[in-house]
Amino acid sequence: MLWLGLLSLPAAVQAQGFSTTMLRFGCSQITIDRIDPLVEPGSIPSAHVHQIVGGNAFNASMAVTDVSKLASCTSCTFDQDLSNYWTANVYFRARNGTFKRVPQMVNDAIGAANAGITVYYTAPGPNSVTAFKPGFRMFSGDVARRAPTNLGKKIQSCFRCYTGPNFGGNTYSPCFDPQRDTESFPKTPCPGGIRSSVIFPICWDGKNLDSPNHMDHVAHPVDGPASFAVVDAKCPSTHPVKIPQVHYEIVWDTTKFNNKAEWPADGSQPFVLSTGDPTGYGQHGDYVFGWRDDSLQHAMDNRCFGPTCKGLTTQGFDKANKCTVKSVVKEDNEGWLTELPGGHHVM
Repeated sequence: MLWLGLLSLPAAVQAQGFSTTMLRFGCSQITIDRIDPLVEPGSIPSAHVHQIVGGNAFNASMAVTDVSKLASCTSCTFDQDLSNYWTANVYFRARNGTFKRVPQMVNDAIGAANAGITVYYTAPGPNSVTAFKPGFRMFSGDVARRAPTNLGKKIQSCFRCYTGPNFGGNTYSPCFDPQRDTESFPKTPCPGGIRSSVIFPICWDGKNLDSPNHMDHVAHPVDGPASFAVVDAKCPSTHPVKIPQVHYEIVWDTTKFNNKAEWPADGSQPFVLSTGDPTGYGQHGDYVFGWRDDSLQHAMDNRCFGPTCKGLTTQGFDKANKCTVKSVVKEDNEGWLTELPGGHHVM
């Protein structure tokens, strides 16, 4: 199987001699809002707060169509990528019971993005995967989960406690290092913040662009989930089409909340997802495909690597940061709150 290990991205490929395709690029935040066009289309507000990046076609309702034709700008590095990527937010729960949203922090190896997400698309080599089709969307994770999956190195969602500023740097090693990666929130203060990783399935049924639960049209390989670039695994007969592995990386700036005197009196870790989940096991990600024409297929077939790709064009973050969407739900997302938006109880 294809493993890139704990080496830096270029070193891993050179050392192993792989012809890996791996796009890795930043997407600035376009909005913080309580809408969800995938799970709760049309609901204003949706159940919980999300942080969203990508194209400015994002709205409470998004038709199953080619969204690249609906958006006029993107907050992502590649001009051709008008997809949308979003996750639940993280909140700090203080000892006095109030909540404060934890901001996302830029990965310095990506560039001067405005918070947001680092996005990966990985394939085992040229002509090895089929890019998503217009209208494709999917979901990874389980909002209701409050217990570990016990998948070991194959977990699809994890957290890493950074021991110093930008500790992640240019290293690609999500979710397979049991010494550093956990499915639950870290239990101790993290001097450099907390990194989240959310990894999506790599097999598709080849027919459906979506499914009622936004998961059944995609699947994991026959020997279980393919965590972090184990992307050459065999797909099941029900989902025979290999697709790029999509992976989100978010760094939460928890550094302002490391004073344990402000943590819950029982000594428990103080961070909760916007769903009310204090464990982190319910971490999840939503994806709506929006690459123009065959640009993603081109990138997957031509050994594109990192934030550049011959044949595609990119923009600087001075431009990407200007692509934003006005919040639909008018509520306080920055101040101290007496309850989580939507009234979620921590449980």
